[in-house]
Amino acid sequence: MKLKTTLIKNANIVNEGTIFNGDILIEGEFIKEISKSISAKSSDVHVVDAEGKYLLPGVIDDQVHFREPGLTHKGSIETESRAAIAGGITSFIEMPNTNPQTTTIEELEKKFEIASKTSFANYSFMFGGTNDNLDEILKVDATQVAALKLFLGSSTGNMLVDDPKVLENIFKNTKLLIAVHCEDESTIKANLETYIAKYGEDIPIKCHPEIRSVEACYLSSSRAIALAKKTGARLHVFHLSTGKETELFDNKKALKDKKITAEVCIHHLWFTDEDYEKKGTFIKWNPAVKSEKDRDQLWEALLDDRIDVIATDHAPHTLEEKKNSYTKAPSGGPLVQHALSAMLEMYHKGKISMEKVVEKMCHNPAILFQIEKRGFIKEGYYADLVLVDLNNPYTVNKENILYKCGWSPFEGTTFKSRITHTFINGDLAFENAKFHNFKPGQRLTFNR
Repeated sequence: MKLKTTLIKNANIVNEGTIFNGDILIEGEFIKEISKSISAKSSDVHVVDAEGKYLLPGVIDDQVHFREPGLTHKGSIETESRAAIAGGITSFIEMPNTNPQTTTIEELEKKFEIASKTSFANYSFMFGGTNDNLDEILKVDATQVAALKLFLGSSTGNMLVDDPKVLENIFKNTKLLIAVHCEDESTIKANLETYIAKYGEDIPIKCHPEIRSVEACYLSSSRAIALAKKTGARLHVFHLSTGKETELFDNKKALKDKKITAEVCIHHLWFTDEDYEKKGTFIKWNPAVKSEKDRDQLWEALLDDRIDVIATDHAPHTLEEKKNSYTKAPSGGPLVQHALSAMLEMYHKGKISMEKVVEKMCHNPAILFQIEKRGFIKEGYYADLVLVDLNNPYTVNKENILYKCGWSPFEGTTFKSRITHTFINGDLAFENAKFHNFKPGQRLTFNR
């Protein structure tokens, strides 16, 4: 059978710290050739003229909540992965706090089965740790699963791992990368009681970063890092939100040699506590968006490589849920469709280079999770590619939001850059606001 062939011409290719003009030949699922100039050998080659556009590796989002199974009124693997590829995200790693939770091999495989039929993007899932499932954790095949996720701050059901002996046992025994949500539960509970005593249930949203405080984050992160150093575990700390936490990480080693790594999310790089007045519970996340100083320090750590990855923590809730009072409104928001546009906006503002955006959103997740043949524009790698037009503005509004929940914290924001084409495993899946014939993404594999 003749392989489908696509030729991308005249692209500004952004890869491994350089930008160069060239052509890329895609044959089947893979990048066949990268050269200054490639000619179409036959009339059945599909040619995409990328003149003036920038070609990036597909974004790999290492932290999303796509809500399936059990919470599909908020979103599903199908709806949220569709929004993701419209935003240039070609691969995602999804979290275990669904219903039922992904804390057994049986439930994990059920999610893989759903994704194999409905996901627009490539996919993997994290396995969830609890206080009593070490036996299941030890059954996980590290070449087939992204990582082990531990909630060291409150989560749904029994996914809060709060027994120090259990935690140390997990750190000592698993060969999986351990990804952690770090907020100290006892600190948060004490703070919440104080604010409820003062305000009742309707606490002003501006108090959120005082309840889920800098101290709560730092205390939990520092403990997790100390335990990783003690046990030799491979630790990845999710969604840093404080300047103080950045002091816990260093940039002395190349990423591939680091045992302890960190991630920052779009919302912590974009919003500050001053935005609560306008945005309210629509920017209520755990950990909380904090001060401008915290945001500035997160940027500093991102740019000097103490922070390794930019992700979304995409976590949709319905409008009705988010409109509740402080104590009843859930934390989280949808971001996959607009994450790359937001970071390219920061490029326009001179905050970050294009090469650095690609490093933190494409290359580094692939290196950190040891994902096979993705995250780079290289011959022999999967053709997960994104074309962006840096001068094609659009404004986020209800009509162009693709999330099932139907809203975005970026509503009303005008972005200068637009994702025009997304290729998944060599197939042009999205082009100029239209989706092509659906073909499911692939299960990510890991070179471990």
